[in-house]
Amino acid sequence: MTRVSRDFGDTMQKDAVPAVSADVIFNSSRFPNYKIGANNQIVESKDDPKVLSMKEVVARETAQLLEQQNRLSVRDLASKFEKGLAAAAKLSEENRLREAASLEKHVLLKKLRDALESLKGRVAGRNKDDVEEAISMVEALAVQLTQREGELLQEKAEVKKLANFLKQASEDAKKLVDEERAFARAEIETARATVQRVEGALQEQERLSRASGKQDLEELMKEVQEARRIIMLHQPSKVMDMELELRALRAQLAEKSKHSLLLQKELARSKRVVENGSQIFELDGHEALGSYLRIQPCSDNAPELFKCSIQWYRVSAEFGKKELISGATKSVYAPEPFDVGRILQADIVSEGQQITLTTAGPIDPAAGLGSYVEALVRKHDVEFNVVVTQMNGANYPSESIHVLHVGKMRIKLCKGKTTIAKEYYSSAMQLCGVRGAGNAAAQALFWQAKKGLSFVIAFESDRQRNAAIMLARRFAFDCNIMLAGPDDRAPLGT
Repeated sequence: MTRVSRDFGDTMQKDAVPAVSADVIFNSSRFPNYKIGANNQIVESKDDPKVLSMKEVVARETAQLLEQQNRLSVRDLASKFEKGLAAAAKLSEENRLREAASLEKHVLLKKLRDALESLKGRVAGRNKDDVEEAISMVEALAVQLTQREGELLQEKAEVKKLANFLKQASEDAKKLVDEERAFARAEIETARATVQRVEGALQEQERLSRASGKQDLEELMKEVQEARRIIMLHQPSKVMDMELELRALRAQLAEKSKHSLLLQKELARSKRVVENGSQIFELDGHEALGSYLRIQPCSDNAPELFKCSIQWYRVSAEFGKKELISGATKSVYAPEPFDVGRILQADIVSEGQQITLTTAGPIDPAAGLGSYVEALVRKHDVEFNVVVTQMNGANYPSESIHVLHVGKMRIKLCKGKTTIAKEYYSSAMQLCGVRGAGNAAAQALFWQAKKGLSFVIAFESDRQRNAAIMLARRFAFDCNIMLAGPDDRAPLGT
């Protein structure tokens, strides 16, 4: 632009030229270029012979991001997209500021052109040529500014596209991070469950190993004890000889004691016969569990027993209390486990006269029955082969073998695979020895499974019959049930 001399300035009216902002400086015909530097920071590029356009910068950054996507972790990729999104936002803000500055430049150029047009009409000669040249330069600058605005609009569109791409990529990265986090948590839970399962398996294996080791040790100890016993049998010592001799002495002493008791009872019976010479009946039989007692006439004047009324009682040897044995009205009675340790008494009524017979002493237990029952208690269910003789008071038609199961919770009677009766222990159940039935009374028992269902059952031996009664009563007692015969719970005072 041609400089205006001082003289010319003095001749021009000062108020005719509008004021131009002092801060407008046209150092360059181009706006400054920016690029993304380290840590995705936007920096102003310095004077460089190779200045890249915004489109090239965007393309290069996009290529670098796509290249780094394969080697960055999911978290780093998400962070990278976040930084790119921030950079795009900063570029968008810079473009907005540029648009404002461009608008201000257009206004200033218009004001300057108007001022030059006004000045052109007031000057002449060489000064007029200078003003026209200045107007042409302002118009050229306006054209350049318009072109630059077009480039800025294109760059703005690219920046918007990049921002949208980075925003979508950031959302995809967040979604990918969430999916990877969920997958990682699932993997961690699976690994934790696997570890717990492995720990449980190891603990179970360790427990089994300890148990097997303990069992092996017990078996080894048993083998050692058995080996010692075999060695002692093949090489008897003085201690073993003394033990065998002591056992033999104990057996002899028990036999002598038993024989002595029998002699004492026989002596008491003989004394009672001598004292009661007029006694017309007597009790015959071994006064012990497993046998039976029979009332027999001992005088020619004795009335026939079927014409007499008979009732058996059990009497406490210590307190003298008398208990009526319900249903024991026959001339034969087989003692049952409840009678052990008690005296048995039979009252005979004939033609208004009452005759009382008692045993010489309390009923003795059966030899070896206690240890036999203790061995059976260890079993959950004990089976006995039996024959049913009566059912509900009537003779049973079949004489085939049945099986009586005495369990810890119930009693069951079966014939083959058919269950005839199966009842749990209850207050309605009754179990006792048969009170009558002749010589077979010692091997038979009465069982009322429930009201309206009863059986008379015969065993192979008196030992099995008494063991079944004792076993069932013991299991019932464990269930808080007192298992006895009819009316056995009603004691009678003397």
